[in-house]
Amino acid sequence: QVQLEESGGGLVQAGGSLRLSCVVSGNIFSYDDMGWYRQAPGKQREMVATMTSRGFRNYADSVKGRFTISKDSARNALELQMNSLEPEDTAVYYCHATIATIERSYGYWGQGTQVTVSS
Repeated sequence: QVQLEESGGGLVQAGGSLRLSCVVSGNIFSYDDMGWYRQAPGKQREMVATMTSRGFRNYADSVKGRFTISKDSARNALELQMNSLEPEDTAVYYCHATIATIERSYGYWGQGTQVTVSS
């Protein structure tokens, strides 16, 4: 059974940093595309950063230069380093992972972790 467990959220002042972690079940390299998404109150869920199995990274314009997505193979974890945080970054952050088969691609979500940035 695929499980994704996020951690690292919290309350931080504007300009501060947080590091989110998503520990996945099994070997992290058995997954295909992975990423971080966020959902603020009253808004739709949006992509923050994604990483393909080959290591290609993509970022939302709003976080480029401030956030970095990476994998920690020793911990089987997908990480998101967030620097220079802004109040607009306040949201629930979700980890997402896909496993592709010949027939279809399966997507999995974590339970989310709250990030609150105070001004």
